[in-house]
Amino acid sequence: MNVPIKTPDEIGKMREAGRQAASVFEMLIPHVTAGVSTGELDRLCHDYIVNELGSTPAPLDYHGFPKSICTSINHVVCHGIPDDAKKLKKGDIMNIDITVKTADGYHGDSSMMFIIGETIQGERLCRVTQECLYHSIELVRPGVHLSELARAIQSHAEANGYSVVRDFCGHGIGSGFHEDPQVLHYDGYAQGADIALQEGMCFTIEPMINVGDHRTKVLRDGWTAVTKDRSLTAQWEHTLLVTASGVEVLTARSDEDLSFLDR
Repeated sequence: MNVPIKTPDEIGKMREAGRQAASVFEMLIPHVTAGVSTGELDRLCHDYIVNELGSTPAPLDYHGFPKSICTSINHVVCHGIPDDAKKLKKGDIMNIDITVKTADGYHGDSSMMFIIGETIQGERLCRVTQECLYHSIELVRPGVHLSELARAIQSHAEANGYSVVRDFCGHGIGSGFHEDPQVLHYDGYAQGADIALQEGMCFTIEPMINVGDHRTKVLRDGWTAVTKDRSLTAQWEHTLLVTASGVEVLTARSDEDLSFLDR
């Protein structure tokens, strides 16, 4: 396994990529309301990334993906395709996954959940899933093994009665959209894959947590992954840098409270 260690110059470029990805969400948040179509949200993000940031939406045409962002609603685990016919309604929950590729060729990848109106089950699932992400981020520092991050996610999800998706994982990131290592969200590392973190590594953590069974299937479009039992699912994601003393959340948004990292 060839896990890239970022140089100081590359770290600067990754910080800019992460800042840009966060700024797309900060632009988008006011527009995510009942009645808006996922196709319109896609256009808003595309125009902002291209015209305001001077960057590229990395998902567009990536292995044939047809849109600039992923919009995954209710039982859609990931890789949902935006559509003008699909309008948000009260009670929906949705993950939006955004990856920016800067003019320098570096990637910032993040996703967040949106709750449309009120849904007690959806709000609890979204909160616990974000806690899973934060519990794992809190552990990131040199010397910690990937399996420790996975166990933190799995134990918190299962303690709350949820399951962890096995079919998708986090990943290294940099000049490549997807680099080594694979970052599992459950304790299932094969021998030799459970590496210790090193200063200068960049990767995503992006747990997908289900109300029901962990199993998923991909629809005929070749992209949209759903829960097999059609149970509700949620995901949060950040791009991270391992520092000498801990972690830097490169895609942190202004609406987030990351004060737990200061403890």
